[in-house]
Formats: sequence, structure tokens, C-alpha cells
Amino acid sequence: MGIGARLLTRLDEEFAHPETALHHTTPLQLLVATILSAQCTDERVNQVTKSLFTRYRTAEDYAKADRETMEREIRPTGFFRAKTKNLIACGQALVDRFGGQVPRTLEELVTLPGVGRKTANVVLGNCFGVPSVVVDTHVKRVSQRLGLVATDDPEMIEMKLQKIFPRERWTQGSHQLLLHGRHICTARAPKCLECRLNPLCPWEGKRSL
Repeated sequence: MGIGARLLTRLDEEFAHPETALHHTTPLQLLVATILSAQCTDERVNQVTKSLFTRYRTAEDYAKADRETMEREIRPTGFFRAKTKNLIACGQALVDRFGGQVPRTLEELVTLPGVGRKTANVVLGNCFGVPSVVVDTHVKRVSQRLGLVATDDPEMIEMKLQKIFPRERWTQGSHQLLLHGRHICTARAPKCLECRLNPLCPWEGKRSL
């Protein structure tokens, strides 16, 4: 059994049914929430989108949004000016180039303002059932500590994990790594003694006490 299969077996015991913590009911809502989640907690984003999603229901709503009003509405998520600019421009791009619908391919999604590979993969995997590896700060840290990757480059980490995990487990597996990094393999004071992956982990910094 390869390292990928062994890791997934243990991750399944820890997080059997992982789901994104960002509240949404449509691809557009998840796209917006993920853009807002940059440098912000999911909890804070959910607080903001609870009312935001009642006022902005379509791509056209974002495209026609008043900049100052939206800045006030999303201010708690941080970097609100840049995020407002991206959300309005993203709405305009969706209306102008995709008939107001969120596209279903990575190549198209990353052409949208404020959307990189991570955001695109979140939408693809959670809304459209397209196997996708999401690489955030937690996935990067866990992958490095497990010795799966030796790079800081998110795209290279994504490609490496695609080789380690079977395609049908890309979305679930990367999300399990994310949750593992968020709750167990934390940046500071990782819970190594509680870690189901400890026997497979070569990290020199892991705690023995």
C-alpha cells in the first residue's frame, strides 16, 4: 500500500465526511465566499455573507454594486477595498463572458478577477464534482511535514498531491489534509501525540512529549 492510500485510510478515520466550512447554496455564493476568505477566517466570512447573500443574488448584482456600499458590507473580512474591486469586476466578467453563470473549468475560472487556482479548485470540487486539489496554508504545512513535498509553490504541491492520491480522492483528500492542519497539525503547538498520522510522519520537529 502506497503512502497516499495509507494516509487516506487514517484521514478517513479522522474526517470521514469533510465539507467546506464556507456557507453557500450556489456556485456563485461559494465563489464569493472563497474570494472573501483570503486572509480571513471562515467564521468571519460566514457572518458577513449571511446578509450579503440576501442583497446580492446574481452575478449582475455584483457587477452593478456600489463600491462604497460593498466596502462597508465586507469590511470585517479585511482587505475590503481590494476584495470589493475583485467582486465587482468578477461579477462583470461573469455577465460579459459567461452569461452570468460560474464557469465549470479551471482554465475559465482563473481568468476571473480575484480567482486563483485555489479558489477555482474549491468551486470545482465542491459545486461541480470535478476532482480538485485545494492547496491552502494548512495543506502546504501538512504536506511538507509529512515529507510529501519539498517546495513552497502551491501549484507544484497541487501537482504532487495529484500523483500521490487517486483522482477520485483529490477533493476529499486535500480537504481532509486541510482539516487535519487546522485542528491537529497546527502551525504552533501541533497535537502530535493525538495525531493519527504520527506513525507515517517523518517531520523532525514533531513532539515526543
